[in-house]
Amino acid sequence: MSDVQGVSWNAAGDPIETDVLIIGAGPVGLFAVFELGLLDIRAHLVDILDRPGGQCAELYPEKPIYDIPALPVVSGQELTDRLMQQIEPFDPQFHYNERVDRLTRLGDGKFQLETDVGTIFHAKVIVIAAGGGSFTPKRPPLKNIEAFEGKSVFYSVRRMEEFRDRDVLIVGGGDSALDWTLSLQPIAKSLTLLHRRDDFRAAPHSVELMRALVADAKMRLMIGQVTNLTGEDGQLVSADIKTKDGEETISCDRLLPFFGLTMKLGPVADWGLNLHENLVPVDTEKFETSEPGIFAIGDINTYPGKLKLILSGFHEAALMAQKAHSYIHPDKKLLFQYTTSSSSLQKKLGVRD
Repeated sequence: MSDVQGVSWNAAGDPIETDVLIIGAGPVGLFAVFELGLLDIRAHLVDILDRPGGQCAELYPEKPIYDIPALPVVSGQELTDRLMQQIEPFDPQFHYNERVDRLTRLGDGKFQLETDVGTIFHAKVIVIAAGGGSFTPKRPPLKNIEAFEGKSVFYSVRRMEEFRDRDVLIVGGGDSALDWTLSLQPIAKSLTLLHRRDDFRAAPHSVELMRALVADAKMRLMIGQVTNLTGEDGQLVSADIKTKDGEETISCDRLLPFFGLTMKLGPVADWGLNLHENLVPVDTEKFETSEPGIFAIGDINTYPGKLKLILSGFHEAALMAQKAHSYIHPDKKLLFQYTTSSSSLQKKLGVRD
């Protein structure tokens, strides 16, 4: 990160001024809006995806999550929706399909950030809540697979109904492949699970349930690799499978390849922060990085005893907000209050006149 005295300008006008710029609109970034809002701190959020929820909503929107306090079970999408409802009183501003590329510190101590589409922000505080960084599914090495993506080849399940009464081919041997095999089998017209070997990385119980379905002839398990896809106008018709016994063509109109994710820290790696194995070290008092005024919360940070859990990120967001207040309102004394008893906080939340 460099210091500059001059000010860059948005092509469309003046830079966007905000108290805090949050990089990442996943669950932890969204909850940070709530904790900051209680302290009268305004926030804008930038996310490379086209919707809130981050990896939670992008990769498993319908997959159940069991370790959110007070919610025995909640899907990734429902959790996102509830968080969006919770932060509504604070009117956060979202900037989707953008990636923060450049960061500089201005002469007045503020930060200037510019995205890949030219949006410029001036912020007093930066909160990095980017999960593991930018992530993209690993694409199978198949000719012309791009023509089918988003139409009949998908790397995540956003709507289960998309697979109802379809001939589904799932490729992979990890938890995602097995989880969606078990979830989609009851609604699919047919389902085939393909893996390169008869050994799985998924939870043993999931493997047992899958093998029971195979034994009952409710689905098919194949050991081999996809070598070719056939179809027109983005609609898959069949796939060629190479097994130890030779080549076989199977009918399928939906393909789910689960080959894992490619995770990249992205431009954050060039911002002059101390890094450790592509993670950002922070202290556990306020979750500030080596650069004053820049915080990192959620899966992107690291510290002794770190647990990569959503609820851990929520805790980190609360302590981050307490310290951020000193940068945003340096002349105001921070009075700790409880939402259950503070009339001023309840007014901010719109639950009291």
